[in-house]
Amino acid sequence: MWDCQEPPPRKINIAGRQFTLPRSRRARIAIGVSLTVLGCFGFLPVLGFWMIPLGLLILSYEFARVRRWRRRLAIWWERRKRKRG
Repeated sequence: MWDCQEPPPRKINIAGRQFTLPRSRRARIAIGVSLTVLGCFGFLPVLGFWMIPLGLLILSYEFARVRRWRRRLAIWWERRKRKRG
């Protein structure tokens, strides 16, 4: 009756490359939060501001509010590109 198979791994596409996220929800949330928080220290060597959008992207797979922000940004960006093009 119940299917005991694990769900397929979540994957994200960044710049044409595909990355597999951990199966554990806690691990995905921990990675997303750490990237976002450490990205705030982007002025330091090794860390960078690029970590903030990556962390938010990973968190958007777990939280509806962040997913809505990501979707709104994607729509805004496409509209902006069409106006300029």
